[in-house]
Amino acid sequence: MVRTPAPDEHPADRSEEHHSEEHRPAEHRRPAHHAAGPRHRAEAHTGGDGSPGRPPQRRPEPGGGLLMGRPFGVPVYVAPSWFLVAALITWVFGGQLDRVLPELGAARYLVSLFFAVAFYASVLVHELAHTVAALRFKLPVRRIQLQFFGGVSEIEKEAETPGREFVLAFVGPLLSLVLAGVFYAALLPVEPDSVPGVLLAGLMVSNLIVAVFNLLPGLPLDGGRMLRAVVWKITGKPMSGTVAAAWVGRALAIAVLVGLPLLTQSLGSGAADDVGMDTVMDALLAAILAAIIWTGAGNSLRMARLREHLPELRARALTRRAVPVPADTPLSEALRRANASGARALVVVDTEGRPVSLVREAGIVGVPEHRRPWVPVSTLAQDLTDGMRVSAELSGEELLDALRANPATEYLVVEDTGEIYGVLSAADVERAFVKAMARPS
Repeated sequence: MVRTPAPDEHPADRSEEHHSEEHRPAEHRRPAHHAAGPRHRAEAHTGGDGSPGRPPQRRPEPGGGLLMGRPFGVPVYVAPSWFLVAALITWVFGGQLDRVLPELGAARYLVSLFFAVAFYASVLVHELAHTVAALRFKLPVRRIQLQFFGGVSEIEKEAETPGREFVLAFVGPLLSLVLAGVFYAALLPVEPDSVPGVLLAGLMVSNLIVAVFNLLPGLPLDGGRMLRAVVWKITGKPMSGTVAAAWVGRALAIAVLVGLPLLTQSLGSGAADDVGMDTVMDALLAAILAAIIWTGAGNSLRMARLREHLPELRARALTRRAVPVPADTPLSEALRRANASGARALVVVDTEGRPVSLVREAGIVGVPEHRRPWVPVSTLAQDLTDGMRVSAELSGEELLDALRANPATEYLVVEDTGEIYGVLSAADVERAFVKAMARPS
């Protein structure tokens, strides 16, 4: 299964939301343009204590369980829920082995455990197919996670064309079908009533089920992404494809909830004593599957609608007007200049007018008013690194990617010429981000 995360996790680290009336005059959308001269690359002072001088670090790699490896450079995690399903598969498959190969005795559970591991190895191959296709299309993959009901490949960006979207979704079920064929071919020369025969038959059937289930035409399944690609191609609108596939996914969830227990009941021929327990287990399985599909369809729809509004996040519109001040300027004087010009941010510049650091809003709030004439702005500033310089032209996902790659509380916004445009607060971006999420299409 492929999942494309929304530009989630907050766009950048939260800045402390304490504000002072003295340094927060009425908002001005027109940043001041001050000559900055050629771009200056200031080396950051590393502080292991999390001090303002610490250079922004890339966010820790997303976890999600036990790290198993990094095929193609993509981390593969096994979620804690996998151990639960592995135990369940071992128990259920062990019961079936007891009927087919009763001579195994207690050893049947070792064979069943091997089957559970081999089955999830097949699921990993399915997910790696998605990953290889994504990397081929130059789409970054955050991680692969094996979990209770299969696996998920988290691809960080949408495919650029409906054709690529279709291929990206189809390769997973295709590999599962290929694996089913491989296990069938390997089963032909093997005695059916043997351990290898039972294992190969089980892996053939399980991969076939994985392929067929993922081809169902509703989000968040691979078939839903294929349907999305088809509707996108016909209408020319990716959002139309997402809406159609998401609603089909919701209908599919209801069908699974109602139809799966009826199907298993009609196909089953268990003893009368087992009917009650089997019915409860079938209903529980159907409810879990339906909930996963319904929730995934809803999340896909929400993320697509959010992406519609992402272009509204523009660095130029969110930037605060800034006042350049020398490093030795008293804080009270710097704030007076900011208030006089209607600015809401302070940029420390060197003797040639080049920006070297940003005065942290949280630092200003922490200085009592009676001490501000004696505190130079340089003591409250964070040294600039290249990652803290963002272009005024950035918007949408490009802006969020730039902020996620270099977490900080404030960023210097510059024109393509290197001229200072203003200061972008991570808190302002986050508020705009949340507002975009809440806005209906």
